[in-house]
Amino acid sequence: MSEDGLPACKYGSKCYRKNPLHLKEFSHPNKSAHSDQVSRKRKNSSEGADEICAKSSVGSGESGTSSIPPGNVQLTSDKNTTKELSPATQVALSQSCSKYNYFLTYVHRGIDNSYNQGSSLTLYNVINGTKAELESSCLLSYMFDLDWIRQQYKPCDRTKPMTVVHGLKGDSRIELLEQRGSNSNIKIVEAKLDIPYGVHHTKMMILKYTTGIRVMITTANLIPMDWFQKTQALWCSPLCPPGSGDSNTNFKADLIEYLSGYKSKLIAEWIDLIRQHDMSKCRVWLIGSVPGRHLGDKKFSFGHLKLRKILQQHGPASDASSWSVIGQFSSIGRLGANANTWLRGEFMQSLSMTKGGTLSAPLPDLKLVFPTVENVRNSLEGYQAGGSLPFSQQTYDQQRYIKSFMCEWRSESRGRSKASPHIKSYLRLSPDNKRVPWFLMTSSNLSKAAWGALEKQETQLMIRSYELGVLFLPEMFDLENFVVDDSFSDGNAFPFPFDLPLTPYLPADEPWIVDRKYADKPDSCGEFWNT
Repeated sequence: MSEDGLPACKYGSKCYRKNPLHLKEFSHPNKSAHSDQVSRKRKNSSEGADEICAKSSVGSGESGTSSIPPGNVQLTSDKNTTKELSPATQVALSQSCSKYNYFLTYVHRGIDNSYNQGSSLTLYNVINGTKAELESSCLLSYMFDLDWIRQQYKPCDRTKPMTVVHGLKGDSRIELLEQRGSNSNIKIVEAKLDIPYGVHHTKMMILKYTTGIRVMITTANLIPMDWFQKTQALWCSPLCPPGSGDSNTNFKADLIEYLSGYKSKLIAEWIDLIRQHDMSKCRVWLIGSVPGRHLGDKKFSFGHLKLRKILQQHGPASDASSWSVIGQFSSIGRLGANANTWLRGEFMQSLSMTKGGTLSAPLPDLKLVFPTVENVRNSLEGYQAGGSLPFSQQTYDQQRYIKSFMCEWRSESRGRSKASPHIKSYLRLSPDNKRVPWFLMTSSNLSKAAWGALEKQETQLMIRSYELGVLFLPEMFDLENFVVDDSFSDGNAFPFPFDLPLTPYLPADEPWIVDRKYADKPDSCGEFWNT
């Protein structure tokens, strides 16, 4: 309890929330001094952001070089935790990222810049990554900091039309409306969440320029801490010019189907805009989730059944049926009393599907990547990183079997072993750890709310949350498989975000539990975690 009688905020001086209601309800010791310190360190990079990043372009392999992104982010470890990437590997990695339009977000401090340059992007890079003039934008996310977001736009673009799509409730909703303030250019859409415990978890930007539109799908919320020292990923479409074309992956049609699920007049305007643009160069499949109980053909439009359908049509050959399935995520929901209830039941049946395959095939090994307590403690953010890994003690106690599948977070190849993962990835891996027949980047954590669960004798798929991701298949890049190569010297190497092969948990390892107290060892920032 503070001197003014208020309970202390869990994050203390590190709290970035600005909602006056939150500030009235909780004490934030030394927050003003801390903010001043951050502001002084941030001043040069924030003021020079336009000059630093103006030459960057999405897909060009260029990245911003500012040391700290604009916004209220805490001072964390700035000790360099990586060795320099060789120039040859850096160039090859940059080429690989550009080939697939798949990038990680820029890590500000704590890793050698060779792991950023050419293979990572800031939000400023994404928004201003074309010479064409920006006309309007549509932002979909779980969390927003509108003041910080506006700083990522060029000053001349900050008053242009912006549509913000959210699913916030209570104080968080009020805070978002307060952030908008008198900015009449910002229109807000509240996503309908009719099924309990669902959230709007999709993270996407649609950017309209004078010469076309660009779609960016990411794992990062639109808040500064998600673009600071975490491992996040994003996919950026090519600039799509006016036209009626669609890609061989039906990207345009699937994006329209996904956005139609919002049933919003403001989003309908964006749907009309998308219809007017040629998306034939988008070489990824869209895998989305929309809340509802989906019947008939619609059952295969979203969630894990959408992934199952695409893999059954275009996935790996049957000789890959024994290849391991890997899931990597930042949160775990309630999956059932035993592994066969859902995890190694309907969900695994979808992820292990092969081209022309059936549900009767034996299930392969399953491996799940989730940070250990030590991963979090030694991360650049220290224990604070665990706030973005909301796996609770109660949920863990109800499914202790999950630990038998777990592998720790390691990303030496991308210099991000200490950059805590908020990224979500799913893939299959050959027994020799060299070939991958598909890779999915998504907002979907390991939960039935995100992926869906079959009901009524499997006649309908019930989904609680909005989610969105992109599926990479080798055939769209004239390949048989993606190649695992940490040197990226193989032209078919994919820039995977974590190390393959995986590192299984040791017997003494425990998964990070967000509501458990960690007070026996200080973290990399000298702090403890007291829930």
